[in-house]
Amino acid sequence: MGVLNFENDQVSGEHRFLKQILAGRTGGVVIDVGANVGKYSSRVLQINPLLTVYAFEPHPHTFSALEKSVRHLNFTAINAAVGASAGIADLFDYAANDGSSHASLYQDVIESIHHAPSTHHKVKVVTLGEFAHENHVTRINLLKIDTEGNELNVLKGLGDYLCEGTIDAIHFEFNEMNVASRVFFRDFWDILPNYDFYRLLPDGMVKLDQYSPVFCEIFAYQNVVALLKRS
Repeated sequence: MGVLNFENDQVSGEHRFLKQILAGRTGGVVIDVGANVGKYSSRVLQINPLLTVYAFEPHPHTFSALEKSVRHLNFTAINAAVGASAGIADLFDYAANDGSSHASLYQDVIESIHHAPSTHHKVKVVTLGEFAHENHVTRINLLKIDTEGNELNVLKGLGDYLCEGTIDAIHFEFNEMNVASRVFFRDFWDILPNYDFYRLLPDGMVKLDQYSPVFCEIFAYQNVVALLKRS
């Protein structure tokens, strides 16, 4: 249930979810980590043009396409990867299709999971904790993470910001890329104790009431949402 629903944003449940949490807001902040060419960010602003969107994309070729989206919609594009610590890293992609949506900080994503030769680029890595501080972002209404296996490190880079209850919703993928990064669903459960977990469905979402290896550790496409618990 809620596994391998990746054909489009209607089947995955993304569109319904975004309308549910973003439509009608008078403002707010959305951060799109792993923005690719900007489809998710564009969809967010189509639903609510009053939002402030920051979109991160490290791949130099893909970022050029993302910048074209910025010309038509009001969001800020940042040419950087996001991780647990700031620095420089290798970003791997297909040697024969450099600029794909599968680019990852893990070479095994390309070579072991997709069984293809890889090429790589040196890219800047930033942390969301530092970015939020430098840009005076005090609340994030939605954090979307699609980083081909690096999702947990993105959360780690938030530091104390993650514990302060200032991120309303976190939307991320859990799939076979997590085999390359050696990350379990349990790791997300542990780092987000103040959140309720849901798996998106085409017509809604199902709550994961408790951690279960059998039900959670499925290394295939899952659209997962973590919602901040309200006291």
